[in-house]
Amino acid sequence: MDTASQSLPAETVDAYLRRIGVERPARADSETLRELQQRHLRSVPFENLSIHLGENLVLEDEPLLDKVVGARRGGFCYELNGAFAALLRSLGFGVTLFQARVYKGDGQLGIPYDHLSLRVETADGTGPWLADVGFGDHCHHPLLLEERGDQIDPAGTFRIAEAPDGDLDVLRDGKPQFRLDRRPRRLADFEAGAWYHRTSPASHFTRKLVCSLLTDEGRITLSGRKLVTTAHGERTERELGDDTEVLAAYRDHFGMELDRVPEVRKPCAGDAAQYGGE
Repeated sequence: MDTASQSLPAETVDAYLRRIGVERPARADSETLRELQQRHLRSVPFENLSIHLGENLVLEDEPLLDKVVGARRGGFCYELNGAFAALLRSLGFGVTLFQARVYKGDGQLGIPYDHLSLRVETADGTGPWLADVGFGDHCHHPLLLEERGDQIDPAGTFRIAEAPDGDLDVLRDGKPQFRLDRRPRRLADFEAGAWYHRTSPASHFTRKLVCSLLTDEGRITLSGRKLVTTAHGERTERELGDDTEVLAAYRDHFGMELDRVPEVRKPCAGDAAQYGGE
């Protein structure tokens, strides 16, 4: 278990729970974990705007909570699952950080520490569970980590399969999503992966803007100036106009007050050569 993070102050826990619209739970059981994950996914957007706004990323509890709770922003996996781990731990759950390598479009695995996911132990003796609020469009409910059969979720059929060297592959509708390394990690271990994704031209996070949130009807995503809404299986796209309209979309759909419109920061040629980019 990652012991680097201590329990949060009660007022911080209460503010976090208000952020995701959940009453303080009576027990750290599987039902509570499921509610917390679902509400988190519907309240805190998956977004990479800090990269393009020139904002710093510090993988420690206080700055992560200042962003997610205090500033009512979102983040990507290191931020979202890092903050969620601190909340779960403070509510009495046992939490272990896992590193994972994400499957790319060509079927190859990405870098080590590509993704952060959570092994969670509950007070009711179920599980352990794989909880994740930082993989974008992914499962809505925690997955049973030791189950090797199909696990039905609103987002599809998930399966956890044995992989070489004791690792686990997480599949969605038969397609591998990421490979988990089951050795316990500390939040600081993910700094190199976070640095890569913030700076490398080879990272998809530096190439485009994304801000996405699960909704009761489907999902809403703002990528640059394109607003994509999926409701009951139907997808609609709308190109937004001036900066005022874009900032209003961030505010109205994601609850984020930005002082300027994020724009993709283009890496220089020297950076591309350093990281092996094109």
